[in-house]
Amino acid sequence: MVLDEVLKQSGLHPKPAGLVLQYGTAGFRTNAKKLDHIMFRMGLLATLRSRKTKATIGVMVTASHNPEEDNGVKLIDPMGEMVTPTWEGYATQLANAEQEDLLTALKDVIEKEAIDMSQEADVFVGKDTRSSSASLSQAVMDGVSALGGHSKDYGLVTTPQLHYMVCCQNTKGKYGDATVEGYYSKLYQAFIQLTKSVLNRTDDQKHLSVDGANGIGALKVREMEAHLKKELQISLFNDGSKGKLNHQCGADFVKVQQKPPTGVEMNPGERCCSFDGDADRIVYYFIDSEGQFHLLDGDKIATLISTFLKELLTQAGVDLKMGAVQTAYANGSSTRYLEDTMQVIVRCTKTGVKHLHHAAQEFDIGVYFEANGHGTVLFSKAAEEIIQHLAEDANINDERKRAARMLQNTINVINQTVGDAIADMLLIEAILAIKGMTIQQWDSIYSDLPNRQLKVKVADRRVIDTADAERRAVSPAGLQDAIDSLVKKYRKARSFVRPSGTEDVVRVYAEAETAAGVWQLSGGLFIHFSGDF
Repeated sequence: MVLDEVLKQSGLHPKPAGLVLQYGTAGFRTNAKKLDHIMFRMGLLATLRSRKTKATIGVMVTASHNPEEDNGVKLIDPMGEMVTPTWEGYATQLANAEQEDLLTALKDVIEKEAIDMSQEADVFVGKDTRSSSASLSQAVMDGVSALGGHSKDYGLVTTPQLHYMVCCQNTKGKYGDATVEGYYSKLYQAFIQLTKSVLNRTDDQKHLSVDGANGIGALKVREMEAHLKKELQISLFNDGSKGKLNHQCGADFVKVQQKPPTGVEMNPGERCCSFDGDADRIVYYFIDSEGQFHLLDGDKIATLISTFLKELLTQAGVDLKMGAVQTAYANGSSTRYLEDTMQVIVRCTKTGVKHLHHAAQEFDIGVYFEANGHGTVLFSKAAEEIIQHLAEDANINDERKRAARMLQNTINVINQTVGDAIADMLLIEAILAIKGMTIQQWDSIYSDLPNRQLKVKVADRRVIDTADAERRAVSPAGLQDAIDSLVKKYRKARSFVRPSGTEDVVRVYAEAETAAGVWQLSGGLFIHFSGDF
């Protein structure tokens, strides 16, 4: 019987007694030495998920922006989206079952989901460049095999590439060809079509410095470079040839430290961007003539893309409901610019990409980005059909047709399954070229309000409960009143607190019109917590 094989194989991937891990927004993530049994069991779970959905499921072995000694795993659902919350629960249940209870936990999932064990199962597996990824991805495939499923090993791919492959496979090629070459082909052809009408671009305007975080994104940018036909000239830094993954480089380092990565040569006014370790986040930045560092994070990216799309919709004369989705961490200036200047609907959700992705699906066109640079654009099927019909309509004028075709190419350069640093980079570069904008002009669309983020250690973070997309504290009693009274003292001030999802800390965010105001506001909040918790 197939479960006997699971019992035999699981002995080769034993669980350390007493180890408890939680499947979170980023899947499982911890020191790589603790993950062998997790990988085997996620292979089992992916096989069950494939049988349940009668579709191909993805398993990505990565720890994104974490240090090199860590690793992790994410499950990918049939349309390239994150796995559903119920199955996140099953993942935690399977991961934490002691060795002798594994079959019971497995049978429990099979019974609850009424899974037909005779159904075919297909799982796509990918990995990042960490030294631990090879053996851990093999453990995933061992799990798939133990339950009689079929796995396809994509080897070294970015996380967004594997999301793309899964979607291509389950749409029977409608989304694209489920190969790395197919991914490149779709993106670069759309990029070249978008930028072909832009004349007289200089080599300086086509040049971009890319920090690959010494990770998988660097390898894939190298592979793609040849296809871009000099329409984008990339200088690649932190390509993995000598540096350590995510060490003093990458999108998370640049965003948190608010300074350039180590190893990148920067000249004043030149565009630079950084990927994270698995290439699903991107941030841009530059230094000005006085050596001052300027960061263009997910908020700036979202405003640039939203502005571009809004203008194209107007030119095409098409009435589609467009919205931008942010979290409470979005800078207040970006929200005001989108709502007041661009007249774009802004929706705020809880922190976590899955919440933003879900909210973006409620619009015909939904632009979502977290401030950390993870984001994409979603087009509803109806919106795609309207745009396609317009692009092919012989009875409309040239301006409308051109705008409709640009919207079509925009759809094709975007990876709608998940945030994708390479796809987002191509879209940003195309928009800047089309609009004839420098990075300084993009940065000056609006000025960020000074802001500060703090972590405050507490005995029990669970005493804090929030509402209104984490912007207001509903417990303990009196906490929100204390925040409100502090905020009232400063112009354009805003602040919120939320419990961390992973540590016993409270995350505090504050912004105000002046840097001094931010420091005083956040300092007041810190003192409040130190006294009361």
